[in-house]
Amino acid sequence: MSELKFEIVKEIGIVAEGTKGWKKELNLVSWNDRAPRYDLREWSPDHAKMGKGVTLSEDEIQKLKQLLSTI
Repeated sequence: MSELKFEIVKEIGIVAEGTKGWKKELNLVSWNDRAPRYDLREWSPDHAKMGKGVTLSEDEIQKLKQLLSTI
């Protein structure tokens, strides 16, 4: 299995913090040298390990913003 390459281009904010120091964060992340996408997932304190998450394009994040404004 090939190695996953990533670069956190911009740290946007922390959504939640777990008891073991892991934080659920919204970041702009480039995966495998691709264009950066919005990314929501849990990260270890040093950003070396990550949990499962979701990545969104600019259009998808704007749509999510619209949906969230209705609740």
